[in-house]
Amino acid sequence: MTLNCMIIDDEPLAGQLLSSYVEKTPFLHLIGSYNSAVAAIKDLRENRVHLVFLDIQMPELSGIEFATIIPKSTRIIFTTAFSQYAVDGYKVDALDYLLKPISYEAFLFTANKGLEWFQSQSSINATTSDRFIFVKSEYKLVQIQYDDILFIEGLKDYVKIYLEDNKKPILSLMNMKRIEESLPSPEFMRTHRSYIVHMSKVRLVDRFRIVFGNNYIPISDSYKEDVQQYLDSHTLL
Repeated sequence: MTLNCMIIDDEPLAGQLLSSYVEKTPFLHLIGSYNSAVAAIKDLRENRVHLVFLDIQMPELSGIEFATIIPKSTRIIFTTAFSQYAVDGYKVDALDYLLKPISYEAFLFTANKGLEWFQSQSSINATTSDRFIFVKSEYKLVQIQYDDILFIEGLKDYVKIYLEDNKKPILSLMNMKRIEESLPSPEFMRTHRSYIVHMSKVRLVDRFRIVFGNNYIPISDSYKEDVQQYLDSHTLL
């Protein structure tokens, strides 16, 4: 499992250090590094972000204030030079707290804590969740069974859900991040900024594109490692 993460710190050297730590941690993927919480808001809304390494003392919007608007599915790891903020961190349900200067050993310990948390959540979701979702389409609520979904395409502010047995695709006003968070992983995997694929429905991969009839689903570099790991785990050589 790969965790998408952000670094938000108004100290350039601190941001650079954390970026270097992310780069050498195999299960982390850096969405971006930002010098303010305000600068990170747009990318946070457009991407599924698992972890945010978040400084507390920042101009415009403090880390504590920013933590109150982060989606619940995103976990916070505070990074600060001031230990007195630890209590505030737990008030906003931070996953952990790293005290500057941060060693790679401490960073890796906390990153692994994040990995274990998301892996446990995936396991819970896979065993306890219902096997369907409801989406709004043409002023109606439509029930869609997980097992009927082939893949999902993002179209700006809409998603188009393609179904098996040549059923008519369903168009719903929703962003990709929202529907991705509602689907069990790794059964459903993001393969591209604009595509989510039901991996158990994949019958053919051609030149690292997933083929569903006349539809060729690209696999972008950002998601290539996760998809390759999934395929390798189900491949007989």
